[in-house]
Amino acid sequence: MPSSRPDRIRKLLADLIGFDTVSDRTNLPLIAHIESYLATFGIKGERIVDTTGEKASLWVTIGPQDRPGFVLSGHTDVVPVVGQDWSHDPFKLVERDGKLYGRGTTDMKGFVAVCLAMVPEMVEARLRTPIHLAISYDEETGCVGVRPMLREVAKKKVRPLGAFIGEPTEMKVIVGHKGKHGVRATFHGLARHSSIAPEGVNAIEYAAELITEIRRRAVALAAARSTDSLYDVPHSTLLTSIVHGGAALNIVPDTCTVDFECRGIGITESREVTDAIVAWAKAELEPAMKARHPDCGIDFEEILDYPALDTAADAAIVTLAKSLAGRNDHAKVAFGTEASLFASIADIPSVVIGPGSIAQAHTPDEFVEMAELEKCAGFVERLIVHCTKG
Repeated sequence: MPSSRPDRIRKLLADLIGFDTVSDRTNLPLIAHIESYLATFGIKGERIVDTTGEKASLWVTIGPQDRPGFVLSGHTDVVPVVGQDWSHDPFKLVERDGKLYGRGTTDMKGFVAVCLAMVPEMVEARLRTPIHLAISYDEETGCVGVRPMLREVAKKKVRPLGAFIGEPTEMKVIVGHKGKHGVRATFHGLARHSSIAPEGVNAIEYAAELITEIRRRAVALAAARSTDSLYDVPHSTLLTSIVHGGAALNIVPDTCTVDFECRGIGITESREVTDAIVAWAKAELEPAMKARHPDCGIDFEEILDYPALDTAADAAIVTLAKSLAGRNDHAKVAFGTEASLFASIADIPSVVIGPGSIAQAHTPDEFVEMAELEKCAGFVERLIVHCTKG
């Protein structure tokens, strides 16, 4: 392992980028690689394996096991590269002009690499307050992997003092983000030849009524603007995102699916908004469909859910984050993170702070600046010093 900190970060990031951990694939080889790296320092993590046996989170404690500490949290999965125009292999790290290119460099293997690169300093520091590494899976598909890990953490005798979730914020201290609730509505109509269309039940047309109602409510949410100026979009948002239906031009469609989501400012607002839409559809649309034919109707299923984050600006974890980052400001973001689940599942106060810009996340030729990674390493270094004071 290279001795200088920047070289350690580069080497570890290159290793992590080399694992294709798109969310529909296993992350076990990457987890095994991290475990092998930690073992060289005499550190053993705790694996939390999913029900398929193909995915795992890793919980690591460096320092005393019987004292409350601080969590550095990152996810291992990345979004797909299919259909994107990359100028090089997305799973091979490329450095140009101070920028490190590769899938996941910003979101968020860069942060994980920094944390791992700082392990030697953590071990040498003789920490009085422990530092935990929380490495999860399937964040991109709904913050899936962190949930069972946090349920295990919540059972422990000693709960962490706080968590830093390293999503890309350009090392700004983020105290809040919107929650999200996603729902799929499946409309079941009655197929008939289009020449006798009145005898059928058109699933797409009833779905269109739902879409229109979603749009109407989205406009109302936008009009009810929040006084919380920390959000760049200062209101909850609601939209239809995916629609599938129909088989042929001359067939009355008997099925149509509609995916819609709400991103709410309030802790539970996202679910409250979508629940109200479901209730409206069951009261207004489904009875009309069943009146045409008893087998018709609508099925609803939850496809994604996480609460909003709203950490008090004067909370101890926020004050500490500002001190470690060397800044006095804080902000909120529209995109979701695992931070709200640390708070809601394990009662761990959390902030979001990490290297890189969200503008680079999920893009072709994704990159993170080396300067951002070094800034993040400075943050972790100052956390280590803080944790030696007890």
